[in-house]
Amino acid sequence: MRRSQFQYLGLVAACAAVTAPLEACLGAKVWRQPVRLASALGPTVAVFVAWDLAAIARGHWSFNPRTTTGWDLPGHLPVEELAFFVVIPTCAILTLEAVRRIFDA
Repeated sequence: MRRSQFQYLGLVAACAAVTAPLEACLGAKVWRQPVRLASALGPTVAVFVAWDLAAIARGHWSFNPRTTTGWDLPGHLPVEELAFFVVIPTCAILTLEAVRRIFDA
């Protein structure tokens, strides 16, 4: 595999790495409430995965094979895209909760 094939996955991982310390350093308490996190992520992930699958099936949306790993889920959805739908909202929630903790202090 070429190095560029991990570009999308690497960017998603970098977002997770940058916001992960907010849990421990600022006490965001996102990972300590997995049911609450899952209830926030579940509908979002479901809607966007369905949206992407429909767009891929219709030929309206595609992914550059040079910047993705080639590891696809059913419906030709790259694993990177699923990771994006989970990681980016989680990063947003971590950031929001960290900011709340700062302002509440």
